[in-house]
Parts: sequence; C-alpha cells; structure tokens
Amino acid sequence: MNTEPSAYHQRVAEEKRAAIQGAATRLFLDSGYDRTSLAKIAEAAGVSKATLFKQFPTKAALFDAIVTTSWQTGDGTEETPAPGDLRAGLALIGRRYAALLTRPDMADLFRIVIAELPRFPELAESQFHRGKMPYFDSVRRYLEAEREAGTIRLEDPELAATQFLGMISNYVFWPRLLLPHWAPDGAAIESVVDEAVLMMVARYAA
Repeated sequence: MNTEPSAYHQRVAEEKRAAIQGAATRLFLDSGYDRTSLAKIAEAAGVSKATLFKQFPTKAALFDAIVTTSWQTGDGTEETPAPGDLRAGLALIGRRYAALLTRPDMADLFRIVIAELPRFPELAESQFHRGKMPYFDSVRRYLEAEREAGTIRLEDPELAATQFLGMISNYVFWPRLLLPHWAPDGAAIESVVDEAVLMMVARYAA
C-alpha cells in the first residue's frame, strides 16, 4: 500500500502552513510576540491546535519558519546565475532581491524583530542567521564564482556583495520602515537595479 501523501494532501498541508504563518505574523505585529499564544494563532489560521503543534511544536520554531519562508525567492528553487556574464547575472540577482524586499511580509518581519529585540534577541538572531546571511552568502558566492571565471577583479567579495545589495535596499526597502506609504513603482525599482549593476560593472569588471 502506498503510504506517500497524495498531491492533494500535500497541497492542503502547504495551504495550512501558509495560513498559520500568515496568522502568526499578523498577531505578532498586532499583539506582540510574547502575548501571542500558539492557541490564538491556530484559531486565527482556522486550523486545529493539533495541526499547528504537529508542524510547529514551539513558537520559536514557527518564527524560524516565517523567517525562512520570507527570505525564499520565488518558490525557493531558483539557482544562482552561472558565472560568465557579470551584467546579466547581477541584473537577475538585483531584480530578485528587489522583488523579495517589496513583499509585504518582509517589512512586517523586520518590524516584529525590531519591536521585540530588547526582550527577545533570539528573534533577531533567527532573522540574521536563517534569513539575511544565507541570502547574502549566496550573492557573495556568485561574485567569487565570477572572480574565478575571470570576469571581475576584486579582493573582498563580502564587501562587494554588501555594496551591491545596499544600493538596492537603501531605496527599495529601508524607507518603508519609516514611511508606510513608500512604494516606488516598477520603473523606479528597475532603474535602481540597473544603476546598481552599472556601478558594480564599472568598479569591478575585468
């Protein structure tokens, strides 16, 4: 007898997981991390407590999952661009990064972490180690691959990755934390990414 879950049951499980994470994010923002129980999250998500505890036995595990999901690009399966065409590779990475930063849940995640940092520093550690750094490392590794391919000259891939991502996030993302209505249109975002690519090419291209 086949004991593997069917495609239908997998889809239902994924939908419930997404509902749980969405409800948790809203409650963490509205009521605070400490005052939000797993039981309240289950009720808001429209699932049983048993279903929630099966997927997330602790609130910390649930927050870790929110971080991991928030930092996934697309469906989480995209590969890093192959080295050889620096401009095209950076443009692809830059557009993915801009799309990632403009998701509503990304700003919400940062607001939760900043608000709860004095009492729950472990949330910031989760955000840093499970979200930001794995993404940052993927960009650094891409630049290292371009260096090995001979398309760029740079001594510090970590600094170069910081420069590239910073040029994009300083316009696309950080103002949103202070200005709720900050929402540059697609053309403006494309322009920022293109300019960041040109700056990197001018500075580092072999």
